Amino acid sequence: MSAAVETLAHAAGGRRLSVERLRGLLLWLMGFAGAFVFIEPSPYELIGLATIFLFAVTGLSLRPSLAPLVILLLLLTTGYVLSLVQVIDQTPAVIWVAVSAFLALSAIFFAATLTTNTETRLAILLRGYIAAAVVTSVLAIAGYFQLMGKWSELFVIYDRARGTFKDPNVLGAFLVLPALLVFQRVLGGRLRTVIGSGRILLVMLAAMMLSFSRAALAQFALTAMLVMTLTFITSRSPSERLRLVLIAVFGTLTIALLVAALLSVGKVADLFSARASVELDYDAGHFGRFGRYLIAAQIALDQPFGVGPLQFTHPEAPHNVYLNSFVSGGWLGGFAYFTLTAVTLVMATRFVFVGSPWRATYHAVYAAYLGVVAESFIIDSDHWRHYFLILGVLWGLIAATHRALAAQRDAAVSPQRVIQKLGEAGAAQGHALLPKT
Repeated sequence: MSAAVETLAHAAGGRRLSVERLRGLLLWLMGFAGAFVFIEPSPYELIGLATIFLFAVTGLSLRPSLAPLVILLLLLTTGYVLSLVQVIDQTPAVIWVAVSAFLALSAIFFAATLTTNTETRLAILLRGYIAAAVVTSVLAIAGYFQLMGKWSELFVIYDRARGTFKDPNVLGAFLVLPALLVFQRVLGGRLRTVIGSGRILLVMLAAMMLSFSRAALAQFALTAMLVMTLTFITSRSPSERLRLVLIAVFGTLTIALLVAALLSVGKVADLFSARASVELDYDAGHFGRFGRYLIAAQIALDQPFGVGPLQFTHPEAPHNVYLNSFVSGGWLGGFAYFTLTAVTLVMATRFVFVGSPWRATYHAVYAAYLGVVAESFIIDSDHWRHYFLILGVLWGLIAATHRALAAQRDAAVSPQRVIQKLGEAGAAQGHALLPKT
């Protein structure tokens, strides 16, 4: 009898392991597919729907600590839907709202799935993301230098590398988080890891530079400094802190050599010089980037339900996601987006210095989120797949850290309190067994 029970238990455990492997594969594919966004809907949406469906039917739960994320994303999506009513006959607007709803769902999914088996699932997801970053970086560099013949044109636009994205700016922004994760390997790895990760980092930085995205380059520089600072502060070893300082000096020199090598190419130097200006031609004027901010702000004040998705054409989108959330989603969508950003920043900052098995990754994701929040003041990031991935992962780690702290507190309960709790439970059980009068 016992042998049969053991056999059944072993079979059940094997099935659970098999399902978890399938989950891991789809999670990796979802992280990888985020780099391939030529069209909407993109392959990311198809893989994402399949992944979310599998997790849902095999077991996925929402922790109470994720309630703010869920509620605010629902309010944001509701704002978009209400605003869409005005232009429901326009197919691009309908598709835009549908993709927005899926991206909101993807953030909730990432947060929910990382509250269970956190370390393993986090590692799998981010490995897929890093692999995608390497692939799109290689294609961007090869395309820029015309190493693939006529196919090179697919990965370049306006003399700027775009990789597997429609916009060079999105390529640059997409590479920030994986570059930070690889940078952390350089900071904390052995010599072989430092050399291998350093090469990968240089490839990503080269692609980032060839995208000529000023915001992405500034974002990486500042977030890398933040990650190094957090690592330095949380390190307890003086020798490790000295090592961080030496790596910072050596890394700065290496990046300077990379920049010098790229600038030695004539067309790279010319475009880099042209984009080095703080304000370009399309930034200035009444209908320039900053002029459109005033127009969008006036529309946000005058139109409680917004004007509908994709309806702001003066002559382009606002290039400010906070204003665009009001224009496209009305007051409900705009205030929901602002509140979501503020609540996320407050909640995430609370756990920056909390010790956990994933603290190093938490620092990178936290820094990347700060970078996107800042860059969103000058660009529309509301359909960046990697933004919602970062948002969901950050909330998942917040919930997992909160749960780990609660478990530590429970483990620290005194024996007397444990006995008291057991006594209370026993008394309640005994009372339940008494015959009712």
